[in-house]
Order: sequence, then C-alpha cells, then structure tokens
Amino acid sequence: MDLQAYCARIGYTGELRPTAECLRELHLAHATHIPFENIDVLLRRPIRLDLDGVWKKLVEDRRGGYCFEQNTLFAAVLEQIGFPVTRLAARVRLGAPGVGSRTHMVLAAEADGEKWLADVGFGGEALLLPVAWRPGEIAGQFDWQFRLMVERASFLLQMMRPEGWLDLYAFHMEPQYPVDYEVANHYTATYPSSFFLQKLMVHLPGPSMRLTLVNRRVIERRAEGASESLLADDEAILEALASRFGLHFAAGTRFPYVEDGI
Repeated sequence: MDLQAYCARIGYTGELRPTAECLRELHLAHATHIPFENIDVLLRRPIRLDLDGVWKKLVEDRRGGYCFEQNTLFAAVLEQIGFPVTRLAARVRLGAPGVGSRTHMVLAAEADGEKWLADVGFGGEALLLPVAWRPGEIAGQFDWQFRLMVERASFLLQMMRPEGWLDLYAFHMEPQYPVDYEVANHYTATYPSSFFLQKLMVHLPGPSMRLTLVNRRVIERRAEGASESLLADDEAILEALASRFGLHFAAGTRFPYVEDGI
C-alpha cells in the first residue's frame, strides 16, 4: 500500500513507527476523517473486503464504509508499519436484548509492550483512540469515556452515556480469518432483515461532537445530550453528505430508506 496516500486521506502528518503514540494518532485521524456509512448496502452494491477493493473505495474514491471495510484497511496499514495485529469478531449489544451474532470486526494491536483494542468502524459510538488493555480502567477520550471489562470468558467494551454505562459489544480472543468476515459481511449486506438494509446511516465521531445522519435526521450528540434537525428532501440529503461528511454523489442520486421512520 501507498502509506503516504493513506496518510493524505486521513490528514495524518506524523511518523510511521510501531509505537503507542503513532497508533493513537493514526486511530484518531482515521476515525475522524473516514465516515462510517452503509450507502452501498442500501444501493445493493457488493461490499468487497479484499484489500484492493477496500483501498479503492475508502482511499482513492474517498468514501466511507462499515466495520469490515474500515478495520480491514486499518489492520493492513498497521501491519505494514510493523504493528502486530489480531483480528477479532464481536457481538454488538447497544442495549438490545438477547445474544446477537458475531457481525462486528475489531482489532487487538500491540505497541510499546502493551495490547490495545483498536476499532475505527463502529459508527455512532466509535472509539476515537485505541483503548489500553487494562480491564476496569476508564479511558478518557476527549469528551467521551470508555472502559474495557471482563465478562466471564469474554471482554466487553462500554461507553459512558448520560444515563450510565452502555454495553457496546462483547468479544472473545479467538483470531478470525478472512472467510469469517466474508460470511458475516454477506449477512449484514444482503439478509433482508439486516440492520444495515433498514435505513440510511452515516456517522462521523469527533472530540466534542458526534455527527450522525439517519435517513433525513441529522443528529449532533455531545456528552451532555443530543439535538437533531430534519432534512427537507433527497437534495438536502446529498448536500448534507457532501458538506458535513465529505461524501459526494451525483445530483439526482436517491437512497432507499424507511420513509415512515424519517
């Protein structure tokens, strides 16, 4: 990979060395420059997970993507720099009852003799920085707080919300292979009741404000609460995608989304 092209895409100008400082700065730059989005899923376009396909979409075409795309790219970048990386699979919770399937890709990276949880593809509650593997310790990330907990034989990532700690996802340490993600990706991108086929979702986290577009609702969430506004029509969606998320689509592009849920 052309790491300089990747750095230009995420606005990173620092050194590329397998250190904790580099890991933190790369993670922050990636998370705040490449949006989480499910637009190709809604348009029924195939979601490629091979590195060439992910590189073209996220770097050359300056698009966003969801976890499999984002973390596939980030893991490959880290490994090329010299970071040891283990690819893992998580069960998303977000307050949902019951046990979900392993449909989220996360990473365990090593730097400066320590293990770190890295994840640049979780959408609205995404990490800005990697979390040191110190279960129970609160990780302050600008205006946000996270913590990694031990839960029986698995690990659990939580985020502090105004109402208390929210379970984001749980995972084991079993390494995953490309075929594992291909199977999960096929489900998330094509199964009729998949969450990603139900609505337009675009997220871009920041140090003090997390920006989200859900169908026609623009949501600005801060640590103390959220506010939202409603876009008038499809043209307004295209303008918001371009001006607020850096995602550009041809005039007249229409996205299938749930009209009655705005």
